[in-house]
Amino acid sequence: MFSRRSFPLVVVFVLAGFLIAFGSTRLINPPDKYQVIFTQVAEMLEVAHYSPKKIDDEFSKNIFKKYIESLDPNKDMLLASDIKELKKFETSIDNELHGAPIQFFHAVEEIYKKRVNEVNAFYPSLLQTPFQFTTDETILLDPDKLDFPKSDLLRKELWKKRLKFMVLEKYADLLDARDQLKKGDTSYKSDAVLEKEARDKVKLLISRNFDRMITKTKEDERFDLLVNTVTEYMDPHTTFFPPLEKRSFDEQMSGRFFGIGASLRNDENGSIRIASLVPGLPAWKSQQILVGDQVLKVGQANDQPVDLAGYESTDAVKLIRGKKGTEVRLTIKKTDGTVKVVSMIREEVELEETYAKSAVIQEGGRKIGYIFLPEFYADWERPNGARCSQDVAKEIIKLKEQKIDGLIMDLRNNGGGSLYDVVQMVGFFIPEGPVVQVKDREGNPSVLRDRDRSVLYDGPLAVMVNEFSASASEIFAAAIQDYGRGLVIGSTSTYGKGTVQRNIGLEPGSGLLNKDNSEIGTLKLTLQKFYRINGGSTQLKGVTPNIVLPDQYENLKYREKDNPGALPWDEIQKAAYPMFGPNYESNMVKQKSIERVSANPVFNAIKESSAWTEKMNQKLYSLNLVKYRAEQKQIRESFKKVDDAGKSISKLQVEMIPIDSTKLSIDQDKFERRKQWINNLSKDIYINESTQVVSDMISQGLLVRKSA
Repeated sequence: MFSRRSFPLVVVFVLAGFLIAFGSTRLINPPDKYQVIFTQVAEMLEVAHYSPKKIDDEFSKNIFKKYIESLDPNKDMLLASDIKELKKFETSIDNELHGAPIQFFHAVEEIYKKRVNEVNAFYPSLLQTPFQFTTDETILLDPDKLDFPKSDLLRKELWKKRLKFMVLEKYADLLDARDQLKKGDTSYKSDAVLEKEARDKVKLLISRNFDRMITKTKEDERFDLLVNTVTEYMDPHTTFFPPLEKRSFDEQMSGRFFGIGASLRNDENGSIRIASLVPGLPAWKSQQILVGDQVLKVGQANDQPVDLAGYESTDAVKLIRGKKGTEVRLTIKKTDGTVKVVSMIREEVELEETYAKSAVIQEGGRKIGYIFLPEFYADWERPNGARCSQDVAKEIIKLKEQKIDGLIMDLRNNGGGSLYDVVQMVGFFIPEGPVVQVKDREGNPSVLRDRDRSVLYDGPLAVMVNEFSASASEIFAAAIQDYGRGLVIGSTSTYGKGTVQRNIGLEPGSGLLNKDNSEIGTLKLTLQKFYRINGGSTQLKGVTPNIVLPDQYENLKYREKDNPGALPWDEIQKAAYPMFGPNYESNMVKQKSIERVSANPVFNAIKESSAWTEKMNQKLYSLNLVKYRAEQKQIRESFKKVDDAGKSISKLQVEMIPIDSTKLSIDQDKFERRKQWINNLSKDIYINESTQVVSDMISQGLLVRKSA
């Protein structure tokens, strides 16, 4: 992410001038909403993107291909003849981005909706007849290796094969469940009955998907997909947010939203139901909504309510949330069949799971502090809003009061967030100095520094990361590593996102760029790149841990380097900075970890299961029941070895900090959730090994001080 202060003023003035100019032409010949979005996004990309690709015919060809493949990712809706017919627009998308009337999108829309309705009409007939799983055939599900079907007949054959595979998956699961029954069990069912149940399950699933495509997914959403095809072709992190998605993004970043205090879930039939209620919030206070109630519609004050048929629970949640103090009306179907409309006023809800929290781990007579930070959150809208740097500081202070001997910062799966806060957080562990370097599109570097000479924590430190630790997480880990302030522990590398984005609201005619929200959408635009203080970029390469641990998902292609549109790695001049503490990497700490991991049955089982994970990613599957079940059995046994080996490892002694225990005991639900979190930590093999590493670091520190 970024600090708002980091946005170059020259870009603000250039873009502001563009919007004012655009607004003046709009008065003469008002374009429609799609044209406004398309033209403004293109202009912003060309004027301000860190490394813009030229929007020309070649660019247009790539957008043409990528949009069609994004719209029909499995290549099972559109026909090859459709692609041929649409080819006339292949080199015109750049012209539309530069102001020509939008034709490509509307042409695709017409064909796509027709093809979806065709498939929706014929697929049920393919599920009427039982499938036979005795032939020796396979199915390839990698769309990059497939072509669009050349005829309607071939499309039907494609769908028949895919439905057969889906039924095979369900059928095999039902057979496995039957195998667990005892002899003579009255619930025993024949093969034919189970195969019919499998087909019925698949039919229900596909029906829900088509309901969603036809009923819920509107033209606007497919246009948003086209705009994002354009933005993400520049780089994977330049993104267009329609208003609803932007609000959801802001809620996640701030850790708060305004809603009714109810979580939703999709049941097995696709209906949306109340999963839980938060005491004291609107849904609970209404006394009219209970867990298990079905939510049929969502209405905003006096507006026409939205029917949730075809919706996923995550989409319904976005409709229920909104502005503080506004009315939302839920049409509820009770378990007795009665239907009622419940009106509520939205109140603030905190996403507690987003915030930093800590615990103490007892290890060999030592206390190791543990802080979990799921993201670098920041509530920019309120002066006293939640800030991760402030919260982490509070957790460190609480842990120091427990007289900890070492500290673990867990940034696994932390996708980043506020740049300002990561600079503050690195400052907790060093006296002062550079934290990260930033370079703009003109090649001008700047250094963001910690200027506070005080150190909040100066003891042994380990930073846990994995392949999903990105952006601000990588800045933090890299700075701690470059200063020699602690050790980074995790998979072979972090994600590799080394770019900075800024949110810019599309505001035609206003000339205002100080707002990052708008009624027609917001562009999250890549403006700068991050560089470590040692000069190397975190882009693509990420951060290589000092101590590498086996990872089950190591072989899956999830990192930045696996995206062909990612910006390249480079380096700039090294910043001047001192080194701190003992050199943990080149001594016994690393070697002892290698020896433990090599002898650990869980890590050895994880290495084996990661090979199966890679094979599953090849997307070539057998349609022969015997072969499919045999392969699935091998996969299950491989993953079972991880679970079985984990049972033989002693659980960590993890304790809740007394002040947290007292505070949370007021709310029993929160207290139970924290207890469950503590229990999960005690069984985490990666935390276990990190604790051992920190204990070794403590021992070395004692040895260094003794010898000195």
